[in-house]
Amino acid sequence: MNVRPGHLPRNEQRSDYRPLSIADKKRLLHEMLFARRFEERCYEAYVERKIGGFLHLYSGQEACAYGVLEAARPGHDYVITGYRDHIHAIKCGSDPKAVMAELYGKESGVSRGRGGSMHIFDVPVRFMGGYALVGGPFPLAAGIAKGIKMKGGDEISICFLGDAANNQGTFHEALNIAKVWELPVLFVCENNLYGIGTRINRSTAVMEQYKRAAAYDIPAAQADGQDIEAVHKAASVAVDRVRSGKGPYFLELKTYRYRGHSMSDSNAYRSKDEEKQWLKRDPINILRNRLVDDKALSLDDFKAMDREIIDQIENEIIKFAEDSPLPVASDVEKYVLADGDPWVFPGRKG
Repeated sequence: MNVRPGHLPRNEQRSDYRPLSIADKKRLLHEMLFARRFEERCYEAYVERKIGGFLHLYSGQEACAYGVLEAARPGHDYVITGYRDHIHAIKCGSDPKAVMAELYGKESGVSRGRGGSMHIFDVPVRFMGGYALVGGPFPLAAGIAKGIKMKGGDEISICFLGDAANNQGTFHEALNIAKVWELPVLFVCENNLYGIGTRINRSTAVMEQYKRAAAYDIPAAQADGQDIEAVHKAASVAVDRVRSGKGPYFLELKTYRYRGHSMSDSNAYRSKDEEKQWLKRDPINILRNRLVDDKALSLDDFKAMDREIIDQIENEIIKFAEDSPLPVASDVEKYVLADGDPWVFPGRKG
């Protein structure tokens, strides 16, 4: 992990950090493998034309969401992200069956089939949404943090973002006001090097994203986003600082997505050699191999885990999505506005 020199005093780095236990690592390996198989099955369902619209997959970046949220309090802290959002919701506590049903456009989905892949939303577990607008979550995350501070809660707001989103004006506006008001918000940049098909060096003056937070005097760090233990350690420092009332924090995770930006992306702009180099640092394989080296897991155990997950996804999750009913046409206006008194646009009569 890199910390910008002099920006985070030594006495503010956690001395009580507890490394992940063997039991935690095995559980997280299962969770990340589940995420990978879930996303791969989404890919297949899209090819089968059972999922429509846009679909952005998270394969390759699993250690980012799982490492950060393992250090936080999923279901208690508020989480918001962009449109590559399925896995963040699941880690927060969303039912994978309801997430898949949402992708299928079914009434049993987390957004009642109205949102689809880019708009997973689950208030009970405090997953405050995936958003299609690039840069859209920044001010929303700051607003959530402002609400937390006004109410005096111990929650924090966690905003996941991509490297290309940092070039939006909302990035600078939100970081500035977050620091001015010392808001309890953690900005997590999942830097996968590409904004759709544009490599970061072609669009961004400062390659290392954590350095950009210096303009707003926000503590910042960088960690290996392919190593869940490195992510967890860096996130533990970040989460602890934000929760203790010391204001915002910016964490950059260097990662890589294995699939194209979306299903319509051929990946032609990336070299095969680059892809092979990143595949050597697969986050699931890194953790699996460590457990094997520690004699806490065998390859046969891993294969059995994989088979169990694939069976669960096919026989429970996919079945639930396929068997669930579609929304009915007469409910087209349902869930558009909150229940209660009819809402009237200001200045409009009736």
